[in-house]
Amino acid sequence: MDKNLYLVIMAGGVGSRFWPVSRKHTPKQFLDIMGTGKSFIRHTFERFAGMVPSANVLVVTNSAYADLVAEHLPELSREQILCEPIGRNTAPCIAYAAFRLAAVNPEATMIVSPADHLILDEQEFAANIAECVDFVRTNDSLMTLGIVPSRPDTGYGYIQVGERGGISPVKTFTEKPNLQLAESFVASGEFVWNAGIFVWRNSTIIRELKNYLPEEYNLFNAERAHFGTPTESEAIGRIYPQCKSISIDYGVLERSSQVYVRCCDFGWSDLGTWASLYQNSAKDSEGNVAGSGTMLSNTTNCIVRGHDGKLVVVDGLDDYIVVDTPDVLLVYPKCREQEIKQITNRLQFEGGEEYL
Repeated sequence: MDKNLYLVIMAGGVGSRFWPVSRKHTPKQFLDIMGTGKSFIRHTFERFAGMVPSANVLVVTNSAYADLVAEHLPELSREQILCEPIGRNTAPCIAYAAFRLAAVNPEATMIVSPADHLILDEQEFAANIAECVDFVRTNDSLMTLGIVPSRPDTGYGYIQVGERGGISPVKTFTEKPNLQLAESFVASGEFVWNAGIFVWRNSTIIRELKNYLPEEYNLFNAERAHFGTPTESEAIGRIYPQCKSISIDYGVLERSSQVYVRCCDFGWSDLGTWASLYQNSAKDSEGNVAGSGTMLSNTTNCIVRGHDGKLVVVDGLDDYIVVDTPDVLLVYPKCREQEIKQITNRLQFEGGEEYL
């Protein structure tokens, strides 16, 4: 395998849209939402096993989840788990990984993947990644993977590419458009979904961080001597409180002139919501997604998830999310699922921390 190829798994989020199953103590990436017997982060690690040596995998996560990462990925050493003291979005996360790699291998090429995406055609995915790796090694560029859209979804970012197919320069980024705009994007044939999976040479992303996020770059660069040493965590403790919370898309990709997109179709979903899980799950004759321990009558197009050992009885619902846990029951219209994150925000401010 390629000793200069590295995988960075971003695993620091909580996955609040999968509340009440996803909680602060067991966030989405460590759950078996699909019922496969493996967590999201385990699937992600295994997806790249044929491409990247396990010794070249880094996981960036919140320090509170370090033990969970070690439990789900026992192949990794503790030095491969990069712990963030506080969440600061994807730009500082990627900067942390980039400066670590610069310390251990100046020739590194980095693949960045979220920990919690669904990919159905892993052979096609691997072929696309290999093409992207070859491209960035011969072209001084940043590569993002774009997914040919199957519907005008308002929950995804969109990338304008001009011509869908193969690798092409990015024209524009649009983050989560309204339905009318999303419909026009899909109809035009010029847009793909932004999968949030990236490939670049490590030296290239560090240079672009310097160009477009100089304050964050300077924070990391000032502590460069500590990366890959026993004092790295202390340096990160000094850096992160000073970083602004900003995504790599907004901070770098939308500003750089060196961004390309590989248009792909390998059966992708970020599985960020209950509705996306519904769309990617087998359904009964009434269009319901329901496991064992459920009894449904006059119910259509719902996703119903019960708690082990407890019967869930539903009658007369259409297009609803029903999720029962030991301490929370959620019954919510599927068409308004984007509001679930607002519920967790409300609980946080109204003293409902025990439910988060």
